Order: sequence, then C-alpha cells, then structure tokens
Amino acid sequence: MSSNLPLFDDFLLNLKVSNYSPKTIYNYERDLKVFEDFLLENKLSFSKLTKKDILNFRANLSSIDRQTANKQLGHVRLNPYSINRMLSVLRSYLKYLTDMDYNSPLTPDAIKMIKAAKKKSQVAEIDEIVKLIEYPTKAEKDKRVALRNRAILEVLFSTGLRISELINLKTNQIDKSGRIFVVGKGKKERFVYLTPRALKHLKNYFDSRNDDSPFAFIPYRGLNSPKGKEKDKKISPNYLQAKIKRYRELLDINVPVSAHSLRHGFATYLAEAGANPAAIQVLLGHESLDTTTRYVHASDLYAQKMQEKFHPLKDDD
Repeated sequence: MSSNLPLFDDFLLNLKVSNYSPKTIYNYERDLKVFEDFLLENKLSFSKLTKKDILNFRANLSSIDRQTANKQLGHVRLNPYSINRMLSVLRSYLKYLTDMDYNSPLTPDAIKMIKAAKKKSQVAEIDEIVKLIEYPTKAEKDKRVALRNRAILEVLFSTGLRISELINLKTNQIDKSGRIFVVGKGKKERFVYLTPRALKHLKNYFDSRNDDSPFAFIPYRGLNSPKGKEKDKKISPNYLQAKIKRYRELLDINVPVSAHSLRHGFATYLAEAGANPAAIQVLLGHESLDTTTRYVHASDLYAQKMQEKFHPLKDDD
C-alpha cells in the first residue's frame, strides 16, 4: 500500500494465509491506513517512531478533529472500544515486523490500550426470551414466514450460533439428532446441538418447504425470480435483525434484544445453571476462555449463587 509502513502488503497476506476473514483483513487495512495518515499529516517517519508519537496518536484517536480512513473529519468521538481496536491492530502489525526480524522502532508492548469502562451486560429475562421466540407464530400472517422465523429464533437460542453462522447454515450441516456442524470464525470447526424443542420447530419449517435450496433459512420474497437463482438465495442479516427488533417492540421488552443477545443469553443462562465455562467456550466457538468468562460473570444471579455456595460462613449456625 505505501512505503511509509514497511512490509504492509506482506502483513495483509499473512492475515489471509492465517484464515482471517476478508472483512477482518479489510478492517485491519482500514485501521492501519488511519495510522499511516497520522504519520503523513505530522511529517513523522515510521523508522524514527517514538513512544511519544504513539501517545499523540492515541490522543488523536480520542479527538473529534481526527481524520477518518477516507480523509474525512470525524463527527463524533470514538468510543474506547473502537480506539482500543485500532491500537490492537497497530500492535499486531508491530508484532509481525518483530516476528519477521524487521528492525522495528518500537516493540508491540509499547502500544498501550486505553482504560475503558466495563458495561454491565444486559440479558432479557428467560420468560421474555421465550415470548420473543414464540412470537412469530402469532405475529406473522404468512404461515411460511411464521414457521421459518420461529425456527430461526429457536435455533439461535438453542445453539448460541452467530448470526453469520445461521445465515450461511445449510441443511446438510444438520443431522437427524439435531447436531449441527459449524465452520465459524477463522474457519474453526465445532458442533452445536439443538434442543428437542428447537429440533421440532425446525422440522416443522423444513416440512413446509418445497424448494431445492441448500440453505436452511431462505427468503420467500422473490425466491423464484430471476429463474435459476433460487439456490443462491438466503435470508439477510438486516431482515433478521429488523424482525427481532420489531417483535421486541411489539412485546414491549425494554431490554435490547438482537440475534447476538440471544447468543449472549444462551451462554449466560447455561452459566447460571452451572455449566462448565470450558464447555460453553466450545459451544460458542471462542478461541480464548477469557472471552467466554464475560458471559459466565455477566449475571448477578450467577454471582449470588457462587457466594451462597462457597462462602465460608454460608451456614446459619
């Protein structure tokens, strides 16, 4: 891309051969472009980069006056998560240079993250989740849509699938027992399992179909047009997110609910019931157990159970 960032193309190629998704590679390229523009704007040479320059870059990211990757002025202040994501990308780039024995001016640990306030995770109450999952049966006038959307929500909460995994799910990934073979982030393979309830509603939906699409969940609008393209059709994430939002509003559920929060709820309620964090990690397809423990510790009820079980003075005598 530019001589200002040495081995940049090689860095992106390394991400590609390491099975990073095209979207992730694009995000890395975009975030490093912001860093490169910062160097150019301030007449800084990468080879003479200092820790003070990194501090100034952090300050720049926190400023409304910063330039975006498209050389536009920022209109809102970046949140701490976004800033740390960009700093993490820079750290990964420096680590790559170090691994390649390039004489980098700074080591990766010179890139310090900013402190971010931890938000309390919100999960809808289980009875609200159940109402949401069952709502398509009542809300949708088209029986095919009702069966499909009910099956989608049942599968999401039964398995903890990511929305991208559900959208791309094919019927041949699901066996008769309800076991689903999933290829997740980084092409990491795992199995997830349908509850008997979810398997029943998925079967009801499959029985209602009369098509040869390989995808588990298909759109009905425009399915037969243009002719010959039916097999390429799959439901869109925007449609699914909009439907979930609409169901939540109609049910007057005040906690935000999305496809991702159903995944979050899946993990949280498993944790509250005493499921092993390592098992939850496998089911969610997380690379690190640290990611999974966010769900394990997300609920006050889980914390209360742990105190009641392990406190040395838990007995009343």
